[in-house]
Amino acid sequence: MVVPSQPAPPAPTSGREPHPASSSTAATTTTSTSRGPDSGSDPDPDPDSYEQHHVHSVYDTIAPHFSSTRHKPWPLVTNFLDSLPAGSLVLDVGCGNGKYLLTAPHLLLLGSDRSPALLALSRAGARPGERADVLVADSLALPFRPRAADAAICIAVVHHFSTPARRREAIAEMLASVRVGGQVLVYVWALEQRGSRRGWDEGGEQDLLVPWVIKGKKGGAADETHQRYYHLYREGELEED
Repeated sequence: MVVPSQPAPPAPTSGREPHPASSSTAATTTTSTSRGPDSGSDPDPDPDSYEQHHVHSVYDTIAPHFSSTRHKPWPLVTNFLDSLPAGSLVLDVGCGNGKYLLTAPHLLLLGSDRSPALLALSRAGARPGERADVLVADSLALPFRPRAADAAICIAVVHHFSTPARRREAIAEMLASVRVGGQVLVYVWALEQRGSRRGWDEGGEQDLLVPWVIKGKKGGAADETHQRYYHLYREGELEED
């Protein structure tokens, strides 16, 4: 679903992802519960340090393996991009390996991400004659001029911020970069996933560490497990923010 950009940031609307993408080599079938620093139960109450350890460092470490499982654009996102007028300037906030940056040649797409390792892969993935325009940037401090963009997408990013205030700030920062009358598409992970192999559903824990497992080669190195922080949005929560 889409959020129109207004002079004052409105309540954003989420596209709710039914399942994160997975592959046979990325085993994410179990979760370990961990409340984020906002709850006061984590030994490190500083959200910057918490996210550095459980988000940014993890993605820099797993970037090549993660990118190999994130190459197919989601149709709902490409349909949104295809609906935008030719020549529109579109921000991809948290673009990761840049899989959407080259899917809409009628648009000017600019990607930003906290992970230099993922951005390097976005550049390497460009075909001859193509260029992925990307920059390293924190979603809480985007370097774009206010109201400079015609639209923005933010796909599976906001749920990595570990406090409600930081999640709201990330969305407000993005909305401030889009002109009045522009559109913003936001996707987050949903709590209500009835039938999910992870067992996530209404009433469950919303703040989790989700393991990303890189399988070791047979007879070689052991499996590597990296824990990523997620806030699972209950239905209507993002709109309430």
